Amino acid sequence: MSQPSVAGVQTDRLAAFAAREASRYARSRPKSAKALAEGAGAFLNGVPMHWMRDWPMPHLPLVDSAKGARITDIDGYGIDDFCLGDTGSMFGHSPKPVAAAIRKQARHGLTYMLPTAAAMQAGQLLTDRFGAFRWQIATTATDANRFALRVARAVTGRPKVLVFHGCYHGTLDDTMVELVDGSTVNRAGLVGQVQDLSLGAVVCEFNDLAGVEAALAKGDVAAILTEPVMTNSCMVLPEAGFHDGLRQLSSRYGALLILDETHTISSGLGGYTRLHGLSPDMFVVGKCVAGGMPTAVWGMTDAVATRFNDYDARRPPGHSGMGTTLSANPMQFACLVATLSEVMTKDAYAHMEKGAARLAAGLEASITTHGAPWHVVRVGARVEFICAPGPLHNGTEAAAAHQPQVEAALHIALLNRGCLIAPFHNMMLVSPATKPRQIDRLVLAFDEILSELFA
Repeated sequence: MSQPSVAGVQTDRLAAFAAREASRYARSRPKSAKALAEGAGAFLNGVPMHWMRDWPMPHLPLVDSAKGARITDIDGYGIDDFCLGDTGSMFGHSPKPVAAAIRKQARHGLTYMLPTAAAMQAGQLLTDRFGAFRWQIATTATDANRFALRVARAVTGRPKVLVFHGCYHGTLDDTMVELVDGSTVNRAGLVGQVQDLSLGAVVCEFNDLAGVEAALAKGDVAAILTEPVMTNSCMVLPEAGFHDGLRQLSSRYGALLILDETHTISSGLGGYTRLHGLSPDMFVVGKCVAGGMPTAVWGMTDAVATRFNDYDARRPPGHSGMGTTLSANPMQFACLVATLSEVMTKDAYAHMEKGAARLAAGLEASITTHGAPWHVVRVGARVEFICAPGPLHNGTEAAAAHQPQVEAALHIALLNRGCLIAPFHNMMLVSPATKPRQIDRLVLAFDEILSELFA
């Protein structure tokens, strides 16, 4: 009789392995455990941001310092960081030009609701790097997406945004929807939501152009909002012709096309959009764009800007719903200039690409050696191992491929071996500071773990 299994791993073997790794972790970090016991009670559920509970280890490690692609916790463990703040520190922790820009700007003030000379420089650098958009600055990509949708609805006079099942666009309410039995509904688990979000959104499957056309044909969609590659789930690549189809359909039916590159900035210099010659009406990127300083940017083409200016001229005075007091502050511009001119470079991406290819090849070789029914996906510097066969085609397949028990055990086991990956999925990033020996250590740790799970 065959043994029950999860993602090809026998359940009894997985349970024993997970328990052993959790115990090993808990024993190894007494200082973090003590500090949490003494201080975490001030926070809701013991964490300063509720999603920190999603890390699967028995308790969080407390970070002492981070430099390049290494973190040191208060228990003295050095950790090769492949999570990198879930893309926020994709170019490494505190890149020297950014750290220098922070020190310099701190002597001149942190925020004053007025632009600086660096703001003018940042605007030109953004255009040089990402394309000819009319830019605005936000603090988070969630805000940037929210503001972009306001503009799209304003200029089209339409209520709805089209998104893809399983999408991720930060904590934007409008996109917290999913596809259930062919209908758009509020996403399960959404905290405190009392509105029917389907009044302002419609969900299709990624890579389904026929479904997109059927939704657009109703004439009520202001914009398609999508990542070029589905991330923050089991990663799904676009099929050949998908992005060309989105561009053609959105133009045909009068909807704007918004590309959110907050994660796919890993693709290469200028993001997936520039690398693959895409032509969105609006463009959003956040997280690492200012080297780790909370910053996002969003831009629109001249054509959309003209339409919005016409709308804005007719708008009664008052709150626009687009803003936040600390957005477009001088520290953001100082860090944007430093990142775009000195950190986010062709040479940096070449190093990242080479390292990520090395990592993906190593993981794939281990999966093949151990006969695991898994696969690896890479988008530039971003690599994921997925505990299911592939490739995946849409959000439904991505959700089915997610294996929380296996992934949690792997995460803790990798951390016990000195490697940190993203907690929400099996995502790894290679930064300009990541060294080949760090990649090789991760591959070796991964292979050691698979040796136990598939023995």
